[in-house]
Amino acid sequence: MIEAVKKHPLQIIKEKINLVTHPEGSVFIVGPITLPVQLDGETVQFKWYSWLKADDEILGLPHDKQVDTLLQSLPTANLADHQQSSVLVYGDFDEREDAVIRMHSICHTGDIFGSKRCDCGFQLKQSMKMIVDKGAGALFYLANHEGRGIGLFSKSLAYLLQEEGLDTVEANEYLGFEDDARNYDDAIKVLTYLRSLPVTLITNNPNKVEALQRAGANVSGRIPLWGDISEYNKHYLETKMEKAGHFRGGYPVE
Repeated sequence: MIEAVKKHPLQIIKEKINLVTHPEGSVFIVGPITLPVQLDGETVQFKWYSWLKADDEILGLPHDKQVDTLLQSLPTANLADHQQSSVLVYGDFDEREDAVIRMHSICHTGDIFGSKRCDCGFQLKQSMKMIVDKGAGALFYLANHEGRGIGLFSKSLAYLLQEEGLDTVEANEYLGFEDDARNYDDAIKVLTYLRSLPVTLITNNPNKVEALQRAGANVSGRIPLWGDISEYNKHYLETKMEKAGHFRGGYPVE
């Protein structure tokens, strides 16, 4: 009897997928999904969403056919070859008057391996703690931002150049990249889907604040995030302040 009243799997999925349309490109958003996360020895309940850019063929279909076509295409879409972004949401994010967000660029070496060449792993965990302490917020994990938008393989080449004395900006530029090639358009579409009220951004990067505001995000302020500074990443952090214009406030001055 219990099995008989369960929803069809396809119906369950359809209820959790929404298409957010935008003149500059639309995205499918999946969620919320309950995600218990171990944070400082405690299990914290987050709501997890992931998103995927919708291609033009799907957008041209009638609304009731769009999700069906998306699901039918998944086995041959090779999505595992291309990482997708997602967002962790905590608390009453859509309605609480004050909420914080972190636009966190994926860092394979720092987030996963705990590399000390940067402060990314520390910033990831610390921003999650700040969101929980605040009571409402969201952490956007942006998969196409590795190496400030150059990709993991190119980042490994940049690391080789840094070991020969180039700084992080010089290494990226030597390989033919801009210093910062990241794009926040899709993340902002998801942010506006989840919340219309203002947010405070956790970042040391003024360019990130300006990029989000230019793209229409309702960012009203900024919170710095310094820490885990060591002999291994000191030059990297100083380069970001001197060449990329990162705020110095909160960084220890010798």
